[in-house]
Amino acid sequence: MSAARSLLRLGKIGYRNVLPIYHPLEQGMVKHDLEIVSGVPAELNEMMRQGELHLSANSSIEYARRPERYLLVPDLAIGCHGPVQSVLLLTREPVTTLDGQKVLVSAQTHTSAALLRILLDQRYKVDARFQTGDATLQLSQGIRPPGILAIGDEALELRRHQAYPHVYDLGQEWLEWTGLPFIFGVWIVLRSAWQEHRVSLQRAMRQLLSAKQWGQEHLSDLCGLAAQDSSLDTLEMCSYFNGLSYNLRERELQGLHRFFGMLEHSGQIQKVPDLNFASLN
Repeated sequence: MSAARSLLRLGKIGYRNVLPIYHPLEQGMVKHDLEIVSGVPAELNEMMRQGELHLSANSSIEYARRPERYLLVPDLAIGCHGPVQSVLLLTREPVTTLDGQKVLVSAQTHTSAALLRILLDQRYKVDARFQTGDATLQLSQGIRPPGILAIGDEALELRRHQAYPHVYDLGQEWLEWTGLPFIFGVWIVLRSAWQEHRVSLQRAMRQLLSAKQWGQEHLSDLCGLAAQDSSLDTLEMCSYFNGLSYNLRERELQGLHRFFGMLEHSGQIQKVPDLNFASLN
């Protein structure tokens, strides 16, 4: 982290799902002194690993893999208690036919790919072959892989694709299997930055929580804004946002801990990490 920087750098996932958090920050409804840096989840994970951000929205699996490097921001996450609508497995045939078949997975995602691997292996007993690629590009070229893991805005656009009549919402799949909410993303603080900028980071976390409250109180206004450059209309966008949860409380923490346990069981992490939070005061 350059000593010349005067502002804390806050990572922002470049998808619509964080609009309720970042719109009030970027439009001045919640005052702040942060430099906001946008990227897809995989990019933000790498930037946090390299110490290029002070705090950021990140894949929950990034925290699980390197808990010694991070602290969790209290009561702030991206999750769902059912259908998430923006993390979808699209298949040409039922999911049970995917054994030995290719599933195209975006390089932008880490948590969603890990969740899909767990669901296929442990729930459906299917051994699919994951291949990294750009689904929108391949579909435009007439390529039709047997399965596609679509996330973020791409999932919202592809969920009604005629070539893929079978749509599995991973948030709903997880809920039906475990009875728990799923947490796709968390906000984390770099531990090394915490030692040097504790007071400023505490202020930044309070600003994020204020932005979350503003977003929840003005969600209907944000639906229309988000729908302007989407194939979804305002009502569909409201349905999408209403299905998301930005809390990280007892029930969400139970879901997160269960996911981490399954990551350990499947060998994707070495052990279940403790959940260590930064203090707001």
